[in-house]
Amino acid sequence: MAMMFDALSERHIEFIRAQKIYFTGTATADSRINVSPKGMDSLRVLGPNRVAWLNVTGSGNETSAHVQADARMTLMFCAFEGAPLILRLYGRASVIHRKDPQWAALYPQFTPLPGARQIFDLAITHVQTSCGMGVPLMDYQGERGSLEAWAEKKGDSGLLDYWAQKNQSSIDGLPTHIVARNNG
Repeated sequence: MAMMFDALSERHIEFIRAQKIYFTGTATADSRINVSPKGMDSLRVLGPNRVAWLNVTGSGNETSAHVQADARMTLMFCAFEGAPLILRLYGRASVIHRKDPQWAALYPQFTPLPGARQIFDLAITHVQTSCGMGVPLMDYQGERGSLEAWAEKKGDSGLLDYWAQKNQSSIDGLPTHIVARNNG
């Protein structure tokens, strides 16, 4: 049975910290719905009603475009080992780029990751737990490392070129402002 909470409890925070993967969900009124898996050491709980995650360069930039047009975001965590549980965080997010004043305060919270392009700061309005009994048991084997290696090989100027070519708009044509707000 699903339960709703106004904030994260210590039990919720412990569960989040133990997860190796989580999923983000965003959309605008007129866009496709985007669900993205996230891993690596990229998420930080900043308080009972706030989490942030460091976003690294990928093939698209849907989440950024969506959040800048409509701040709604859902994060979902699933127990793939141990007791079954699904935890969802609902709230409103903001996108923080390197040139934004908030970057200097938030970025030190994270282990630096090659290809870091944005931080998403989620103000949590609701926390939901549900049973998760339909989620399979799976074993964690480790991080792939290929995304970090790709970003290191590209270097800063190569990443800026990639952002200019591949990350400036969503598949629905919504702007991400990635180059203007990260260059410099």
